[in-house]
This record gives sequence, structure tokens and C-alpha cells, in this order.
Amino acid sequence: MFPGQEFRIFDWFIIHYTENNGMAFGFEFGGSTGKLFLSIFRIIASIGIGWYLYTLIKKKSHPLMITCFSLIFAGAIGNIIDSAFYGMLFSSDEIGLSKFLSTEGGYSGFLHGRVVDMLYFPLINSQFPTWMPFVGGDSFQFFRPIFNIADSSITIGVILFIIFQKRFTEVKTDAKSEEESEVVSRV
Repeated sequence: MFPGQEFRIFDWFIIHYTENNGMAFGFEFGGSTGKLFLSIFRIIASIGIGWYLYTLIKKKSHPLMITCFSLIFAGAIGNIIDSAFYGMLFSSDEIGLSKFLSTEGGYSGFLHGRVVDMLYFPLINSQFPTWMPFVGGDSFQFFRPIFNIADSSITIGVILFIIFQKRFTEVKTDAKSEEESEVVSRV
């Protein structure tokens, strides 16, 4: 595929090939140095998340909490692999068509690659009401970002964690109160 090429599955579900050089929503900073910093940050954050996940499993934490952090960890690792190796393995020809393992080599070095995003769900295409200040009459599209499965995994893990966070802390509180009551009853 070449950048911008798309296949319409439905009006609201499009496979749209793009290469994201930065982080979420295509934000970039600092050119090559910023990309290297972002890649190193991703690796360090993933090591931290992996270690935390390991401790959750050892402590036999709530299964849903383990699932949340597993989703976040898996998505982070997927994006790291993409940005670390994609640029080394793929190159583009004169029209931008991606080529795997070409004789010329990839388009960038280790940790400087782009992340491939392909999922695009433009659910609503409409216009702001004319009475709205600054944007009245302008067109808008709901759910404009193009993302990948790894991004989805991270997002789902974070959303589930936020929704069920109270349940995770209640389990710890209940366990603490049981331990405290046992100590009090022994005394």
C-alpha cells in the first residue's frame, strides 16, 4: 500500500494506510532527536508497565486489573516493535509504495521508524450549527483519528482501568479490613 491509500469496508469503517512518525494523533516533537527520545521513553515506560504487571500477577491482584495492564503492555510493545524495526525493514519507491526488505534497505535506522496506522472510523460527518461562535457553519467529523490495534489495546486497557478502578481499590480495602479484624480478634 502507499500512504493515503484506503479500502472502504463500510462508510464508517475504512482501512486507510498512514505512517505515524510521532505519538498519539500524530503529534511530533524535536525531529530526529525527539523521535529517539520518544522511542527511549516508550521502552522505559514499557519496562515499568511490564514490571508492575509482573508484581500484580505475583500478588494475585484482581484479574480485571491484570487484564487492563496486560492490554496496555501489549499495545505499548506492539508500537515499540513497529517504531523500532519498521523503518529498517521497509522502504518506499518513487510513488510511495512500501516495499519489504528491498535491496536499498529501509528508510531509517533503529528506533527511528514510523508506526503504521490503518483503522479509520469517521462515524459522523456534519456541520457545526451557524449560531456557534468561532466554528459556526464549519464542517466537522466525529472520530477523525487513524489508529492501529496496539493503540486500541492501550485505549481499552486505560478505559477499563478508569471505569473499574474503584472495584480494584475495594478489594484491597476489604482484604485490609479482614486482616485488621483478625489482628484485633487475636488481641
